[in-house]
Amino acid sequence: MFRGQFQHTIDAKGRVAMPSRFRELVGSKGSEKLILVPAPFDPCLQVFPLVEWERVEERIAELPSLDPNAVRFRRLYLSAAVECELDRPGRLLIPSHLRERAGLVGDVLWAGMGRMVELWSKSRWDEAMTLTPDEQASFQKAVMETLRI
Repeated sequence: MFRGQFQHTIDAKGRVAMPSRFRELVGSKGSEKLILVPAPFDPCLQVFPLVEWERVEERIAELPSLDPNAVRFRRLYLSAAVECELDRPGRLLIPSHLRERAGLVGDVLWAGMGRMVELWSKSRWDEAMTLTPDEQASFQKAVMETLRI
């Protein structure tokens, strides 16, 4: 499982080092191929080991083929996926269109999310993690209801 947060810098060519702890996990899944895809609801990229991405694709394939929202989601999400590999030093080359979409320039943050990783602009991450007191209360309530705590 991918867990933890790691701050790195993306270079002018769009290369960013993947944290060594995450690289070890990618290798242990039997493939160093990764899938990069813009997160559907946040300004970041999701990074999946190929085997985990294939599970996501299977679940999406089960969505109703005539449901307009399911069709639109497939078009927006699956078609945006890009297959990549780590280079020898353990860096990932992020295509320019994905860097622009996620605002990846300078400082970035890798966030372990269990079976996948999110790659954020550090400033966008900080903004997303900042909640007003009302938002915090609403968030706590939603989490408690969802997890039945």
